[in-house]
Amino acid sequence: MKNWGVSPHRLVPPFQGSTLQGWLGPLLVAAFGGILRFVRLGEPHAVVFDETYYAKDAYSLLLFGVERHTLGDAKNPVADKRLITGNTDIWKQCAEQVDCAAFVSHPPLGKWMIGAGEWLFGMTPFGWRFAAAVVGTLSILVLARVARRMTRSTLLGCLAGLLLALDGLHLVLSRTALLDIFLMFWVLAGFACLVADRDWARLRLAVRWTPRSEYGPRLGPRPWRLGAGLCLGAACAVKWSGVFFLVAFAVLSLVWDLGARRAAGAREPYRGALALDLPPATAALGLAPALVFVGSWTSWFVNDDGWGRNWEQATGHGPLFFVADSARSWLKYQLDVLGYHTGLTDYHPYMSDPWSWPALFRPVTFHYESGPGACGAAKCSETVIGVGTPALWLAAALALVGLLAWYARTRDWRAGAVLLGYAAGWLPWFYYALSDQRTMYLFYMVPVVPFMVLAVVLVAGLALGPADAPPGRRATGAAAVGALALVVLVNFWWLYPVLTGEQLPHADWWARMLLRSWVEKAPE
Repeated sequence: MKNWGVSPHRLVPPFQGSTLQGWLGPLLVAAFGGILRFVRLGEPHAVVFDETYYAKDAYSLLLFGVERHTLGDAKNPVADKRLITGNTDIWKQCAEQVDCAAFVSHPPLGKWMIGAGEWLFGMTPFGWRFAAAVVGTLSILVLARVARRMTRSTLLGCLAGLLLALDGLHLVLSRTALLDIFLMFWVLAGFACLVADRDWARLRLAVRWTPRSEYGPRLGPRPWRLGAGLCLGAACAVKWSGVFFLVAFAVLSLVWDLGARRAAGAREPYRGALALDLPPATAALGLAPALVFVGSWTSWFVNDDGWGRNWEQATGHGPLFFVADSARSWLKYQLDVLGYHTGLTDYHPYMSDPWSWPALFRPVTFHYESGPGACGAAKCSETVIGVGTPALWLAAALALVGLLAWYARTRDWRAGAVLLGYAAGWLPWFYYALSDQRTMYLFYMVPVVPFMVLAVVLVAGLALGPADAPPGRRATGAAAVGALALVVLVNFWWLYPVLTGEQLPHADWWARMLLRSWVEKAPE
């Protein structure tokens, strides 16, 4: 028998249930969520909300390698009308190709992912929404697995996946070609890698431990932490707001290393972590994300007609000047994007302030049509409203308050990680609202929805109690958790038609607008 210096079970508690159950349950829950996301994915047959930007930018990347101007504008969307009829002749004609280059305010990775669906299935609503549905479904599986790892319970892992599958905001963005679902996926994937790295590092610490060690052992290569860096770099390459999570999780990973060395009995755990863990962490969570972000712009670097590219000057003085001038042009582009985001204050009827988001006060209507239809009434309404499932969001708000108290009392790492993830995705927007009066929307919250679900699941675990708790305690907790899941399911089912663009009698549509602030104005 191996003579462990530190008990592995003390540093890494064992899982409940078998490995097969740990995969089969989450896969079944993800399959359920995938059905919800793929059925009628091509409906509504329209370019909805900001699909008018990202679907066409993705198609432009496929054809030209850079984003180009399309025909029409917001008042006369010629390109959108042509796409819906199957006509892909949507590009503005310019005397010089560089004059057609479009300034875009987000990095290209999310648009390349949308473009993958367009390449597979054509320039149709199904095609440009396909990738969003894929990553939305995969995120259910990832969350179920990470919740299982955090709680050591397959049941709680499946509950997490189910609740994410039943969130309205997650569903809508999984069925729409916007960037935020891709940001959410890469943030969640990065977090999942860090949680796996925590287990991996603590187990390796136990294996390599030497008694009376001052710092503890070197842990060697940490593939899960490198994976986290790559995923969080991908999040930044979808939207700049991924950097909030990157910074928060980098600090979190180092804090976990400090705690692991202290738990293992190192005499100088903090110095040990700073000396042995910080340098490789800087590479994994600093250099690797930077390389992913810059790499996502490869097509812009190798094409001569991207916005701000300045190709003729860059290629006129040899390879070293090409690299230097290309880098200079790229940095200038990034500064222009930063200026755009900090100066984005245009009024929009569905804009909202971040402090109102948890209350679902002002969601965005992505699509709305009304008039005669096949709904069996004189007037039908068809809508896609980007709103969370209210029962779930209320439960999450209460659970987050509970986690604050739990963390203050116990310093439980799981509560701290969930609270940090929620804060990283929500609190930075307060600065932009107060300082810049920036235009913002409720769907910016979708990257924190997995952390809201994790908060509910952690509190559900407290309600259930440990596996050896008295049967009465377990039964009461199971009844409460089951009742919550049922309420969320019914609430989601009630809203489902207005999340997916089904035609409803106008009165039925209006009944589902639970707050009057959900619509721009009361319909006639």
